Amino acid sequence: MTKNKPDRLDPALRKLIAILMIGAMAPLLDTTIVNVALNTLAHDLTTTVSTVQWITTGYLLAMGMAIPLAGWAVIRIGGKRAWLVSLALFLVSSALAGAAWDISSLIAFRVLQGVASGVMIPVLQTLVVQAAGGRQMGRLMAAVSMPAVIAPIVGPVLGGLIVGTTSWRWIFLINIPICLVGLVLAGRGLDDTGLDDTGQRSNVRLDVLGLVLLSPGLAAVLYSLSRFSTLHSLEPAVTVPLVLGLVLLAAFVTHALRTSRQPIIDIRPLAVRSFGAASALMFLSGLTLFGATLLVPLYLQQVRGLSALQAGLLLVPQGIGALLARRSVGGLTDRIGPRPVVLAGVVLATLPVAVFTQFGAHTNLVVIGACLLVFGAGVSAASIGVLAAAFAGLQPAQIPDASGTTRILLQIGGSFGTSVIALLLARQTAAHPGAPDLAFAGTFWWTAAFVVLAVAPALLLPRRKRTPPEEVAGDPAIKGAADAG
Repeated sequence: MTKNKPDRLDPALRKLIAILMIGAMAPLLDTTIVNVALNTLAHDLTTTVSTVQWITTGYLLAMGMAIPLAGWAVIRIGGKRAWLVSLALFLVSSALAGAAWDISSLIAFRVLQGVASGVMIPVLQTLVVQAAGGRQMGRLMAAVSMPAVIAPIVGPVLGGLIVGTTSWRWIFLINIPICLVGLVLAGRGLDDTGLDDTGQRSNVRLDVLGLVLLSPGLAAVLYSLSRFSTLHSLEPAVTVPLVLGLVLLAAFVTHALRTSRQPIIDIRPLAVRSFGAASALMFLSGLTLFGATLLVPLYLQQVRGLSALQAGLLLVPQGIGALLARRSVGGLTDRIGPRPVVLAGVVLATLPVAVFTQFGAHTNLVVIGACLLVFGAGVSAASIGVLAAAFAGLQPAQIPDASGTTRILLQIGGSFGTSVIALLLARQTAAHPGAPDLAFAGTFWWTAAFVVLAVAPALLLPRRKRTPPEEVAGDPAIKGAADAG
């Protein structure tokens, strides 16, 4: 890394990120495109909406069950091989989904897609964090988050165009060229990883008991939350899998803390203050920062009567706000630490949510777009700060497990938040029959209140970046800044 440009990521690291980002665009785009096409799929495959929802639910359950395998795969077969295998599986499953002959086959192939996606994203995080050596985490996470910012902008619009102009099969077949390019670039440009300190391949045995406890436990909890968001009550279909899942997860925690072998996911990094606080924020994100992300598209379609494509276009400002914020948030996080950045992002996200409560049937679309622009900037700032804090202070050997833990918490937190917001919207709708604008306003108030919950764990994040001793010793300017902090 050149000293005259300390704010730039190392060229080799930028190349690694670019290669991985191309492959990551496939699963990130796929999710947003499929959500737009659910109604079309139900019609074309002659099935019910409740059945077609399994295209999404099955994908999410499979993703949750596969996440624990990512850390083990990086250690056992190497990061490059783990990435290539998971990307190849996503390519094959996308081709199969595009050739599906009925709803059952499509759901089955979506499950395969979920398995591939569940491994891909934690492997991506592990590779870039290990390559960065724990430095410049703010800038690193700003770069890594680019596909997650672009996908919500491009996905709904692209999905609307595909559904409106061609066969639904292309919402899956479009992944094939992306995956092919990603495979070629990764095969040529990635270095192999997953070696131990002696340079030999780590012969880590798979923690079968941990996998048997953790993966079904995650799937049961995610399934329960999915059913709750549909039924809006604590029926046996909700409580039985929830209790079963919590028991399995509790058994896994006990096993992971007591086993003498490497657990499938090592939860001991949660004892690190920054990682524990960041993990709590990731779980809360489902209720806080992303509640409005679920509600706004529903408001635009149910209250304003916009089509899926029109609603997707109106959500573009949110992505633009996120893009604008990430240009400066990464470097700012590295300079002043993640705590003030995350707190500022939470405040910035709260303000437009408070304005959302005043939305009605005739709210100016320009006002809605401006609110989404600010909201996107706030979410982007908070997300980058949280991800940067999550890996601060961890040893390289802890990064694969930490990557898996963050994805699990995001998955459960997002499902939990979706369920709670859906329940609140249903109850507000029942309380305001014939007045959907009032129902959404009441739900937005709850969302604004939930944002405040993020403040407590955010206060536990590091205030200032910890500068590695070797950097301080080697750079007088950094030493002076570190001594001042």
